[in-house]
Amino acid sequence: MSYTQFFLFGIYPYIALTVFLLGSLIRFDREQYTWKSDSSQLLKRGQLRLGSNLFHAGVLFLFFGHFVGMLTPHFVYEPFISSGAKQILAMVTGGIAGLAAFIGLSLLLHRRLTEPRIRAVTRAGDIVIVLLLWLQLLLGLATIPLSAQHLDGGMMVRLAEWAQRIVTFRGGAAELMEGVGWIFQAHLFLGMTIFLVFPFTRLVHVWSGFAATTYLARAWQLVRPRG
Repeated sequence: MSYTQFFLFGIYPYIALTVFLLGSLIRFDREQYTWKSDSSQLLKRGQLRLGSNLFHAGVLFLFFGHFVGMLTPHFVYEPFISSGAKQILAMVTGGIAGLAAFIGLSLLLHRRLTEPRIRAVTRAGDIVIVLLLWLQLLLGLATIPLSAQHLDGGMMVRLAEWAQRIVTFRGGAAELMEGVGWIFQAHLFLGMTIFLVFPFTRLVHVWSGFAATTYLARAWQLVRPRG
C-alpha cells in the first residue's frame, strides 16, 4: 500500500469530517446571515421547479441510501437479504435516483450558466460546488456498469467495511481499498471532498432542512385572545 493511498483513504476522511462538522458549527455561530441557499427563483422560474424537484428527490434518496447501505453492518441485513441481492437493489434504485438527480442538476447548471441575470449574481464558489456535485453524480452512475460485472456483492461489502472502520475509528481501513477500481476510489474521494468544502458553500442550508423536522415534535403553540 502506497503512502498516497493511506493518506487518501486512511487520513483524509478524518480531515474532511472534522472540517465538515467544525466548519459548519463555526459558520453558524459567526455568519448566520449567510446560512441560506440563495434562491434565484425571483430572477427566473424557468427550469427551476423541474430541475430542483428532480435533483432534491434524487439526491436525498441517494444520501440516505448510502448512509444506511454503507454504515449498516453486514450481519444485520444478512438474515433478510443476500449481499448480491442487496447490490442489485442498490444498483437499480440508486441508478434511478442518480439519473433523476443528474438530469435535475444539469438543468439547474444550464439555467445558472446561461441566464444573464442569474449568472451576474452567481459566485465562483456556487459554480464550483455545483460542478463537484454534477461530477460526483456522473461518477456514481459510472460505477453501475462496473458493479454489474461482479454481482456477488463482494465489492459493496468491502466498501461498506471501509466506511464502517472509518466512523468507528478502527484500523485497516485504507488497506481495504487495495485493488478497488479507480472509478470507485474517485467517487469516494470526491464525496469526501464535498464534505470538506461543505461549510464554505451554500450547501450549509441542508442543516436547516434536517433541523426543520424538529417542528414535528415541538409542543403546540397556544394563542389566547386578549382579555
